[in-house]
Amino acid sequence: MKDKFAKLRPFFSVLAFFGGFLWDALTIGFSVASTDLWILSGYLTAAGGILWWLGHRRHALAAVGVGGGFPAEIIPQKTALFAPLRSIWQERAPFLLLQFLFGGLFSALFILYFQSSSHLTAVLWSLCIGVLLIANEFIDDKYHRFTLTWALFGLCAMLLFNFLLPFLVGSIGMVWFYLSTLAGAGLTHWLRKKTPGCPGRAAPVWIIAALLAVAYPLDMIPPVPLVKRDIQVGRDFAHAEGKFCLTMEKTPWWVFWRELSTEVHLGPGERLYCVSSVFAPRGLSTRLYHRWEHYDAKRGWVTASRPGFTIAGGRNGGFRGYTYKREVAAGKWKVHVETENGRTVVTHAFSVVTGTPPEPDRVTIWRL
Repeated sequence: MKDKFAKLRPFFSVLAFFGGFLWDALTIGFSVASTDLWILSGYLTAAGGILWWLGHRRHALAAVGVGGGFPAEIIPQKTALFAPLRSIWQERAPFLLLQFLFGGLFSALFILYFQSSSHLTAVLWSLCIGVLLIANEFIDDKYHRFTLTWALFGLCAMLLFNFLLPFLVGSIGMVWFYLSTLAGAGLTHWLRKKTPGCPGRAAPVWIIAALLAVAYPLDMIPPVPLVKRDIQVGRDFAHAEGKFCLTMEKTPWWVFWRELSTEVHLGPGERLYCVSSVFAPRGLSTRLYHRWEHYDAKRGWVTASRPGFTIAGGRNGGFRGYTYKREVAAGKWKVHVETENGRTVVTHAFSVVTGTPPEPDRVTIWRL
């Protein structure tokens, strides 16, 4: 019976992994609903309850001199036929459930953080969560090591609270990131202290919290709970029938992988507009900025201006804002959508050609 279970276990893990990830990708998508955050909070609460129960069971068994599991002599003889299978499930079920809960948390957090990533360091940070998501499918036999499970629980708590606290207070200020990180680490420390026998160590949790505290001001962590939706640069901005419209240029036919060109042709005195769309949960209000940068051959990237606008959360398509510049010099440009404290939401690179009108057959109207 044990051999059959061992052979089938990898298939269960694979099905659970892809099924859970697909479900999260379809339900979470490009926005953050309050129900998503409460469901993930339920996952975290259940994982904490299981960790407490596992610690309580270990402490109780140690008190009577039993090394772990459920010894065969306590299983009634009348169920001897099913005793091996029952013993396996009694021993493995809490760890499999813990694996499922951690997998669900890492899957959702990976999608949420990846959607908010727009530059290399933020993408790498999100990929680290993806690595943990995959690794979770192979380390369930290590979950009896409480130092590891506390570290995983603490990381999930901190990352989830980074979403939840700004959502509750309606602000994405730096102070809320640090308070939510402290709250996640503190919850883990408190739960370990309340678990009978106080198993494992909490030091790795505080080390993770310190790393997050250092990474945040370096713009290595995406500005959650904001999620990028779209950003474009073009001419002749108009607001009609609830849509933002820009005149943009299509790519040549051989650039089949992209519809819109990153090159803008501007005539004398024409304005260049940037329109961006960022999703924020309902109830959240903040101010965003468009930081326009121009590449100078001698000085590198130079900030030309940083106009701002206020957004309010809740719109499914994302909150839209626009800025513009006059007398734009030819060359390479970037527009960074940033928060008040300089966290990058999304970056759009393009080039400007002045004095040459675009070809008529390459002009199109973009609507958001």
